[in-house]
Amino acid sequence: MRFFGAGKVSSAPFFCARSCARIRKNTRSALSRRALLVASACLLYLFSVVFHAGRVLPRDNKSSGTGGGFKSPGLHEDPRHGPPAAHIGHDSAQRGSLRASSKYNVVYITLRSKRQKPAIMRGTVRPKSRKKPVARKNARIGGNATHGIEQMETEEWRQITAFYKETGRIWGRDTEQSWTVSPKGRGGAAGSYSAIRIYSPEAPPWLSAADVEALRFLADCSIAAVRHVSASPNRRLLLFESVTAEARKARGESGPIAGDRTCPGRCGIIKRHVDTSEVFAFHLDRILGLNRSLPAVCRKFTFLRDSQPNPAVLWDSSLASADSNLQSSIQLTWGSYQRSLKHKCWHKGVAPRPEWGCSSIHHYEWSKLALFDFLLQVYNRLDRNCCGFKPRKEDICVKLGQHLECEDQDSVGLVHIVHRKHDPRRLVFIDNKGYFDRDEDNLDFKLLQGIKELPEQAMSILRSHHLRERLLQSLFLDRVYWESQGGRQGIEKLIDVIERRAKVLLTYTNAHGIKIVPMNS
Repeated sequence: MRFFGAGKVSSAPFFCARSCARIRKNTRSALSRRALLVASACLLYLFSVVFHAGRVLPRDNKSSGTGGGFKSPGLHEDPRHGPPAAHIGHDSAQRGSLRASSKYNVVYITLRSKRQKPAIMRGTVRPKSRKKPVARKNARIGGNATHGIEQMETEEWRQITAFYKETGRIWGRDTEQSWTVSPKGRGGAAGSYSAIRIYSPEAPPWLSAADVEALRFLADCSIAAVRHVSASPNRRLLLFESVTAEARKARGESGPIAGDRTCPGRCGIIKRHVDTSEVFAFHLDRILGLNRSLPAVCRKFTFLRDSQPNPAVLWDSSLASADSNLQSSIQLTWGSYQRSLKHKCWHKGVAPRPEWGCSSIHHYEWSKLALFDFLLQVYNRLDRNCCGFKPRKEDICVKLGQHLECEDQDSVGLVHIVHRKHDPRRLVFIDNKGYFDRDEDNLDFKLLQGIKELPEQAMSILRSHHLRERLLQSLFLDRVYWESQGGRQGIEKLIDVIERRAKVLLTYTNAHGIKIVPMNS
């Protein structure tokens, strides 16, 4: 029994070894069969891919020698696109495969450098290049033979013309800006163009049709006569006419405004080169919805000695006469002005009492004027003695010594307070020379003294952060002004100043509890 048991125990390891060897043999055969199946499947797939590629790949005409195939597009030619192009790929094999499948998903990148385009502004497009018209010598004024005045040579014209000529009537023609005005604003002569760049069907919405027509007239009209006129005893203006009075009488025409002896036709005022900020002021006035400024453009007058761009402002004969030294149609001091703000003269149609000392101007007009003057820092209207800020030596108040008279301000008269003859309730903003070189810590807050309401439309534009966009769109229309300020870079600097002052105004409004109310224009 012991021998038998010992024999069985001794044979057990041998049985286990044979079983393990048999299992390993079966496993290797199974793995080999599985690997064989996988390899066969891969070969079949590779064969199918190669077969399919051989059917799709076209043959070259040069290799086949027959006309049954077609020439595959190379790296620099494509039968669909035409112009040279560069192909994207990693190596020559991939280029060949992409070239073969060009009718499906081939990506091309043009090698020609793109021209840098200017900023796209709504309502404007890049103008087409046009040749500048050549001014003919001995051409008659305005192209009309009835004038009977020949054009003078440029040098002779400059010799007899002076900017501050006091007497006499100067006849001549602007040799550079000699185009006539048409309904579309284009010049009458062939090849001429307008200095007002409106190339879209419509102008910006804040400019009316009358504004656009006035801007085109000021920028493009043919100048027939230039002379000095007296706006007040101490003030003379340089005025130009597009058509002379004698020519209008010869044709049996009358001026658009009857009874205007100063300008029987249509005229403009030429101002100094340092007053170009009036052009900016006009566009700011229209964008804010105030509509109180006269149209103004920047134009080059070759008969002036400096030959620099000067602002040209539309002559408006409907303005009430201002014969006083203050150049105002209303006699108003600082004290009476502050009392009229407290009583809210003509507010809600209520007639003011005689003891209030109100003028004919509506209460809301002063709010619009204060906002406009604060953004541009036009101090000469409400603070001609420069008592609300630290003036510089270049300011007029310092030159005249008026900055030393700041103790008694109630008797100081307001300047440039003008209205129209047929509309005594509304102001007209004239002489809007702004100052962009004044820091935020030296602003004239006296311009806002006594103001308790501000116009809702203007304040909403200042809060909406769209002021920069609209100013760029509007100022771009005036080509001469845009270029005189250094293009977009120079215009952006001016807008930066106005935006910083707008932030100060908003802070001041919140701190002093000024109400924002709708003010119908």
